[in-house]
Amino acid sequence: MNCRKLKQEINSLPTSDGAGVKLRRSLGSRQDARLDPFLMLDEFGTENPDDYIAGFPDHPHRGFETVTYMLDGRMQHRDHLGHVGNLGPGSVQWMTAGRGVIHSEMPQQDRGRMRGFQLWINLPRAEKMKPAHYRDIPAEQIPSAVLPAGGEVKVIAGTTSVGGKRIEGPINSSSARLTTDPLYLDVRLDAGARFKQPITAGYNAFIYIYEGEASVGADAEQLATHAAGLFDSEGDAVCVHAGAQGARFLLLAGKPLREPMVQYGPFVMNTREEIEQAIRDYQSGMLVSG
Repeated sequence: MNCRKLKQEINSLPTSDGAGVKLRRSLGSRQDARLDPFLMLDEFGTENPDDYIAGFPDHPHRGFETVTYMLDGRMQHRDHLGHVGNLGPGSVQWMTAGRGVIHSEMPQQDRGRMRGFQLWINLPRAEKMKPAHYRDIPAEQIPSAVLPAGGEVKVIAGTTSVGGKRIEGPINSSSARLTTDPLYLDVRLDAGARFKQPITAGYNAFIYIYEGEASVGADAEQLATHAAGLFDSEGDAVCVHAGAQGARFLLLAGKPLREPMVQYGPFVMNTREEIEQAIRDYQSGMLVSG
C-alpha cells in the first residue's frame, strides 16, 4: 500500500459555542478549512465545570449530520420530538438533522472531567430534507482490537482489519447506507508504533492527533498535537508513526459529495436561497414540521 502525503495542516483554535462551552475547533475554524464531506471538528476537554456547565441549550440544525463522541463525562440530548439520549464515556450519538431538528446537549454532571468531540458531516442535496434521525451507540457496541505493533483501535464507523480480522463499526455502509460512507477510527499507539489504514480510492481523509505526537503521511511529517492533518488523494493508505510519548488520534475518511455548499451557522444547504428559507422556516416554526 502507498501512503498518502500530508497536504495541509489546520491548527485548532480556542473558541466557545452554545452557552459558553470552551472548546478547540480545527475543521470549520475558517470557511476554507473543510474537507468534503467533513464540515467541522470540535474537541472539548476540561476538568473545570465553568467551561462546560452551561452546555448547549435548544438550537436548530438542518442539512447535515452531527456525530458526538464522548471520552469522559456525561451529556444528555433532548429534541423537539421528546427524544432523549444519554451519552456516557466511550459512547456515540449519530444524528441526521435532515430537514430540521431543534435539540439541546446538556451536561449531566457539575464537577469532574468532560471530554469528547463533535464532528459535522455534510448531507447530499437529495437527503438534506429527509426526516431527522438519531442513533445512540453505547460504548459496549463499539468494537475495538489490540494492534500487533502496540496500541488499540476503536471502530465507530466503517471497517478496518487487524491481524487479518475484519472489524466493522456500528455505523457502516451495509447497515446505515450513508452516502458519504464514512470511516471513523479512534486509535491509540504505543511509543514508536506504526499504523497503516487503507483508504478507498477517491475518498478524502484526515487525522486529528489529540494526545502525544506522531509523524504522518508518505514523507513522515510531524503533525502538531490538536491539529487536523488533511491528506492528498494519491495513494491508498494513511500511515502514522507514533513518537516517543505514543499518540492518540482520530482518523476519518469519506466519499466527497462535490456539490455546492453554503453554511450559515447551524444550517448547511446548497444555495443561499435555501439558507434563507431555512431561516424563515425556523423563525416561523416550520423547520421541524412535515
